[in-house]
Amino acid sequence: MNGTSVTGTRGEFLIDGRRLSYRDFGGTGRPLLALHGHLYEGETWERLAQALAPQWRVIAPDQRGHGDSDRAATYTREDYVADAVALLDHLGIEEAVTLGHSGGGITAFQIAARHPERVPAIVNVEGPVCDLDEGPSALSFVLSMPYTAPDRQALLDAIGPLAPMLGDKLRPTADGGWRLPFHPQDTIASEQGTHGDHWADWTATACPALFVHARDSQVITPEEGRQIVARRPGTRLAQLDGDHFAHTTDPDGFATAVKEFLDTLG
Repeated sequence: MNGTSVTGTRGEFLIDGRRLSYRDFGGTGRPLLALHGHLYEGETWERLAQALAPQWRVIAPDQRGHGDSDRAATYTREDYVADAVALLDHLGIEEAVTLGHSGGGITAFQIAARHPERVPAIVNVEGPVCDLDEGPSALSFVLSMPYTAPDRQALLDAIGPLAPMLGDKLRPTADGGWRLPFHPQDTIASEQGTHGDHWADWTATACPALFVHARDSQVITPEEGRQIVARRPGTRLAQLDGDHFAHTTDPDGFATAVKEFLDTLG
């Protein structure tokens, strides 16, 4: 999908002394708050921002503990909702469509549940509505990865098969080394915080919603996907080829599905 070139700005602000960094892709369009999932960052949404411009202004934070944002003491669901609302307040935005992938998808509909007057529509991309798994975190593999290394290549070697996904997200450190865009232990705490029954939050609002489900999802079964759509009035379904990360493996199909949904909003 061809879109409008966007550049935008990188900004940051403080919440309780903790820095939250964000990318505002700019423009005068309607605001859309885009929330990445674990292992990712705000830059994830650049191609979507290009596809939606100029009708939509995409604002994408590096969520707490990710990217250029500072690590935090806790990673609860309420923490993520509070950060998102604080970002909207910082930018003087009263109302924004909320879009998110995976854990960010849960945050997107929880913002609406807590602040329905501020969210005219929701896009939930592979965000589970009910995950009662009490076993080891699905992201436990990150615990074998070092947070820092003396040079970039050493860190790339250490993360092995994840290098293609994370290589462009590594950050230099003040001492000349390199670090991951997230801390492994923080990631586990955050992922475990997404578990639970969120049906009450998902069904709390009546605004239009889009649920994006990947046909080869490792996270949400086809039956769970059907229930997510059926149990919430006003919810549309978009199915994409690919796995849980279909928004990155099929960015054009994803952008088309989101744009078609947004075009239905008044």
